[in-house]
Amino acid sequence: MTTFADQRLDDLADFYRDLHRHPELSFQEHRTAQRILAAVDGLGLETHTGLGGTGVAAVLRNGDGPVVLLRADMDALPVQEKTGLDYASVDTATDPDGHTVPVMHACGHDMHVACLVGALRVLHAERAGWSGTVVAVFQPAEELGSGAKAMVEDGLFDKVPVPEIVLGQHVGPLLAGQIAYRPGVALAGADVVTVRLFGRGGHGSRPETTIDPVVLASSVVLKLQTIVSRELSALTPAVVTVGYLRAGTKHNIIPEEAELGLSIRSFSPEIRDHILASVERIVRGEAQAAGCSKDPEVVRHECFDPLQNDPAATERLAAAFRGRFGDDRVFELPEPITGSEDVGAFGAASGAPTVFWFWGGLTQERFDADRGRVPSNHAPDFAPAIEPTLSTGVDALVLAARTWLG
Repeated sequence: MTTFADQRLDDLADFYRDLHRHPELSFQEHRTAQRILAAVDGLGLETHTGLGGTGVAAVLRNGDGPVVLLRADMDALPVQEKTGLDYASVDTATDPDGHTVPVMHACGHDMHVACLVGALRVLHAERAGWSGTVVAVFQPAEELGSGAKAMVEDGLFDKVPVPEIVLGQHVGPLLAGQIAYRPGVALAGADVVTVRLFGRGGHGSRPETTIDPVVLASSVVLKLQTIVSRELSALTPAVVTVGYLRAGTKHNIIPEEAELGLSIRSFSPEIRDHILASVERIVRGEAQAAGCSKDPEVVRHECFDPLQNDPAATERLAAAFRGRFGDDRVFELPEPITGSEDVGAFGAASGAPTVFWFWGGLTQERFDADRGRVPSNHAPDFAPAIEPTLSTGVDALVLAARTWLG
C-alpha cells in the first residue's frame, strides 16, 4: 500500500496550516468548505455542497463493491489560541449570541479535514487496487452535536450512496503515531443546559434590599456537584460541569439575573434522565429557598447520544491496524471516554455499523517537556505536531477504507 509520504506531503501540510490559521465556528465553515473543494479538485469526484448548511460530501466511485463512508468534522471553537505557532489563529468571529469571540482549532478538526483530503488523494491514486465507492463527508458543527443530523435531514443519503460502514477518527493527546480504539460504548452522551436565575437587583452596599442572583448561582453550582458524588453510585461514570457563570456589569451593582452553562455527560438513558431531573430539582429548590419571585429557566439545548462502536467491525479494523502499525502502536482503551461525538448519527440514519477511533498528535518531546501533563483537546495550547500525526491519520483512513473495499 502506498504511504501518505509518497502523496505530496508538503502540499497537504501547507493545507493543514492554512486551515489552522483560519478556523471557523460551527455552521460558519464557508471558507473551509471552499478550501476542501479546491484541495480535491482534479480527482474526478462527485461533490455535493451546502449540506446541513456548510457540509460537503465527495464521492469517489471505482466500480462495483462496498460503499464506505469516511467522515471528518470541520468546525472550530471560541478559544483564544496560545500555542505560539507561526501559523496560529488570530481570527475572530461572531457567535450565535452576537458576541465577537476569538476562534481556534482547539479540538483538531483541521487535522481531521487534512487527513481525509489526503486519504482521498491516496485512494484515487490506488484505484487499481480496490473497487467500490468511497463517500467522504466533511461535516459542520460537531461541537454543537447537530452537524451530522443537519446533513442527514438535508438529504445526504438521497444524494450519495448509502454506506455499508461508517468510519471516522479523532486526534487527541496521545503519543503521535499511536491508535486507540474501543468496541461497544466508546464515548458518552452529552447534554448542554442553560440555567437563568432571576433575583432582584440593587446597590451593592444594600444587599438586604435585593435577592442576589450571584450568591444564588454560587449555591446552585456547588449543589450541582452533589449529583454525581452523592446521587449516583461510585461505579457509575457521569460528569456535571458548569462551564460558565455570567452575572453583573459593575462591582457595586447587584444584578437582576445570573446565567449558568452546564455540560452533562452520561452513558445510559436512565442516568441521563436522572441527572437532568436532578438539575431541575436543585435549580428550582435553590431559587425557592432564596425567595425568588420569578421561577428560573432551565433549557436543554444540544445533545449527543452515546457513541456505539460496532464490536465486530471494530475488532476487524483493530486487527488491520495492528497488522499495519504494529502491536506497540495500537491498543484498546480500558474504559469509555467522557467526551462526546455525533458521528454515530450517520450510522443510525443509514443502518450501517460505525467504527470511530483515536490517534495521537503529541510528540515524545512534548510529553517529556510537560512531564506528561500535556494539554488536551479544547485547551488554548492544544495543537498536534504535523508529523507524524498527518501521515498516520491519512494512512489510518486509507487502511480503514481498504479493509472493507478489499
